[in-house]
Amino acid sequence: MTAPYAADPALSRGRLYPEEESTFRTAFQRDRDRIIHSSAFRRLKHKTQVFVEHEGDYFRTRLTHSIEVAQVARTISGALGLNEELTEAVALAHDLGHTPFGHTGEDALAARMQPYGGFDHNAQAIRIVTALERHYATWDGLNLTWETLEGIAKHNGPVEAPVPWALAAYNARHDLELSTNANAEAQVAALSDDIAYNNHDLHDGLRAGLFTMADIAELPMLRDCFAEVDARHPNLEPPRRQHEVLRRFFGILVGDVIDCTRAALDRLDPHCAADIRAAPAMVARFSPEIWADLKVVRAFLFRRMYRAPAVMEMRARVTVVVDELFTLFMNDPGLMPPEWRAQVGDGTGAQPLARTVSDYIAGMTDRFALDEHARLTGKPAALPRSGV
Repeated sequence: MTAPYAADPALSRGRLYPEEESTFRTAFQRDRDRIIHSSAFRRLKHKTQVFVEHEGDYFRTRLTHSIEVAQVARTISGALGLNEELTEAVALAHDLGHTPFGHTGEDALAARMQPYGGFDHNAQAIRIVTALERHYATWDGLNLTWETLEGIAKHNGPVEAPVPWALAAYNARHDLELSTNANAEAQVAALSDDIAYNNHDLHDGLRAGLFTMADIAELPMLRDCFAEVDARHPNLEPPRRQHEVLRRFFGILVGDVIDCTRAALDRLDPHCAADIRAAPAMVARFSPEIWADLKVVRAFLFRRMYRAPAVMEMRARVTVVVDELFTLFMNDPGLMPPEWRAQVGDGTGAQPLARTVSDYIAGMTDRFALDEHARLTGKPAALPRSGV
């Protein structure tokens, strides 16, 4: 049974293009299903999380990350009496706007797009689900409900000026009330993202050999997890010991969000979803103690993983790929496929060339970007392994 402040699909503000409702799926279930069946969601399989997609079969990609976020989000949402389908839809869609090569690709594309309105992966996710997915007969995009769209747009909090171009463009047509909080379901999806990546990046970093079990045993929260595992299971072989430690770390984060968010909801005493949007602060949260410890873990990952020499070398290489692709397409739009060339402005209202180039590159997978770069420049396609 859902709480009174949960988003209710029967009370949805609807879709930009009205549709008949399904007889056997709620509006939020349909949103989730449309996201799963979208082309952009499938492409996440071959997009970087931390390591470039070709570097190993066991490292997370944007797709496996999104699935893990959705699992955490459903668990927390269910415990709090929220709408699990809406939470899952936002969680699955939250990274649809990512470029090839993860945040490195985004940084490179944002730098090149700075004179043309910029680039932001959260705003690009809105652009994908409202414009760039072109499969339906009578509209562009997925025609998601207002609640799912606001969740994608605002899951990290109210959007402050300057509003990213792609988000501002859609918001002018369909007001998502960017200055308010998102629904509680989207807030849960955002914290589930934090939980998932901090947990799985420790796992991937260990597998890559960027740090050791002894290194992470000195981190807050992890120290106690090691002590508990070693007390319960002395002389456990290393792979099992690692798994037991990280799943306890995972559980601490999930439990903390449930407890602290429940306490925040009790203090606020919301009677409907609108009370969540109007609250003075987001209701989904970590405790101050766990958040302080988690910041230490994040700093460790930044230093030892995200800025590791091997990873930085790969970042430099893929930045060149994005830069050179952008230059090539700007100088010769004919290098893009016909359906993309057709979108370029010619003075009659079509969009500017830079935005078309940005959309095209942002939608590429790691492997497609590397292959296209090699084909168009004559340079070798294969990037060297980064030691992982």
